[in-house]
Amino acid sequence: MLSVMIVFLIVVLAGCQNKKDAIETPALEYNDPAINSISQRITQNPDQADLYYARAELFYKNDGFDEAILDLNKALTLDSTNIDYLHLLADVYIDYFKSRQALQVMKQATELYPERIPTLLKLSEFQMILKQYQESLLTVDRVLKISPQNADAYFMLGMNFKEMGDTARAINSFQQSVELDPEIIESWIYLGQLQAGLGNKIALQYFNSALSIDPENIEVLHAKADYYSDLGELENAVNTYREMVRADPQYEQSYFNMGLLYLDQDSIAKAFEQFNLLIEISPLHIRGYFYRGLSSEFMGNNEAAKRDYEQALRLSPDYQNALEGLERINNVLSEKK
Repeated sequence: MLSVMIVFLIVVLAGCQNKKDAIETPALEYNDPAINSISQRITQNPDQADLYYARAELFYKNDGFDEAILDLNKALTLDSTNIDYLHLLADVYIDYFKSRQALQVMKQATELYPERIPTLLKLSEFQMILKQYQESLLTVDRVLKISPQNADAYFMLGMNFKEMGDTARAINSFQQSVELDPEIIESWIYLGQLQAGLGNKIALQYFNSALSIDPENIEVLHAKADYYSDLGELENAVNTYREMVRADPQYEQSYFNMGLLYLDQDSIAKAFEQFNLLIEISPLHIRGYFYRGLSSEFMGNNEAAKRDYEQALRLSPDYQNALEGLERINNVLSEKK
């Protein structure tokens, strides 16, 4: 009888500890009122699974991967078949570089829901990310047997073939995906990039087709600008980057790439202006400081160049380009003394 009581106490204490661990994840460290609010509700309702899920979402957005995993595991002990919990747990694992666990979670999800298309597609995506291309293709085949005209399945086929280096089949798959659903913007982008890689001018039509659907899509504009840049059509590239700035004035890469293009054109003052704008919106942009310094150096403003090289090195002490730039400037300045 005594041994039974001991076992009972161990089980009870373990259960209490698990509940305590799930409730006492370090929410306050995030200084997030939303997290703190949910934590208080969890304290009052410790068996409400959706509260752990809601808090896990917030932890995940704040890069609190360990805390998110704890909360999702707790949610799943309360509701083990909730597909949203499983999907989010897999996302947390994959972003936390725990790919084996992420894949295992998605396999578990597809065992619970063997014909749920979004779950199968997510499994296929994770298999592709982990370079399990044949397994990913087999999973897509499962989707197509359930839904033969599924545009997202053809997109996943295209992604696998692209990663495998099978350009022809990738193009065919992406083409089929946009024929079934023209609003799959990623397919238009990949079609353009793959055709550009083959030297086919039809690439521009694909980028423009995507922009006819979403004229301010940053990813499409970026791909189109890169296309022009690769062709050496620098004016068209710069104009496209300007469109990106109008669409999203906070998009750092627009300013950075424009600055590089202006350097290629020996338009140093214009390059300086773009790197200056970049630093205004992104004060920790290391390469922004370096290239603004380089622009100043080309214009003969050595003191300004020195300040920017030094700032780049404060942010990244081993940044070789900045080290070399600072050495050049120090040599020039010492010669003038």
